[in-house]
Amino acid sequence: MIETFRTDRLLAERLGAALLGDLRRMHQDSLVMATLGGLRTEDETLRWLRRDLDHWERHGFGLWAFRDNRDGRFVGRAGLRHVHVGGADEVELAYALMAEFWGRGLATEMAGAILTVAFEHLGLEDVVCFTLRTNLASQRVMEKAGFAFERDVIHAGLPHVLYRLAAPGGRSNRHRARS
Repeated sequence: MIETFRTDRLLAERLGAALLGDLRRMHQDSLVMATLGGLRTEDETLRWLRRDLDHWERHGFGLWAFRDNRDGRFVGRAGLRHVHVGGADEVELAYALMAEFWGRGLATEMAGAILTVAFEHLGLEDVVCFTLRTNLASQRVMEKAGFAFERDVIHAGLPHVLYRLAAPGGRSNRHRARS
């Protein structure tokens, strides 16, 4: 289980209860939440965090909180989680950054580090990413991280695009770690 790691500009730490304040702030930011299902109340944020903590306990991976290496400011959260999307059970690379950190390549940096965990440490054969059709910035992150468009899907009642990335040298379209 990898609970912390660093990238060139960020420190990642396993999401935990101590990060509730940062997550509350994120979940109340209308810019950030515009593509993530809308604003969340404090109770919804707490339930969301509990689900992620449970995911960590059940699967040995989940989301990490990312902080700026220089000043410790909360940049966002990203990681891997089991989801049901497009009619299939998948492992998703998910990410969300505070608006003040958009446009700096940080989501791509986070994605690259998390994909290393997914393929080299967890042995996943592939990972998916999906977003609203209108979220072109997120689609660019996916493409920069090496994902390829696979198909359109409906998720949470809305049109999304689903991208997939296979492990280096992998041939399968299905992931192995289904625990």
